[in-house]
Amino acid sequence: MVHINGKDVNAAGKKISEYLAENGYVVGTVAVECNEEIVSKSRYDEVVLKDGDIVEIVSFVGGGSR
Repeated sequence: MVHINGKDVNAAGKKISEYLAENGYVVGTVAVECNEEIVSKSRYDEVVLKDGDIVEIVSFVGGGSR
């Protein structure tokens, strides 16, 4: 199991890009941290998730001030 955003997920063996696509994330609007290290977008197709990995996916949301 891979711990993603606080939940255990059966994602071991998947590339980050595969996981993001399967779960409806838009690559241009997220940042991914794996085991406390930021993963550059250029490596999403290379990094394979492993059992025990701790992943945080943060989505960017636009907004403004009043």
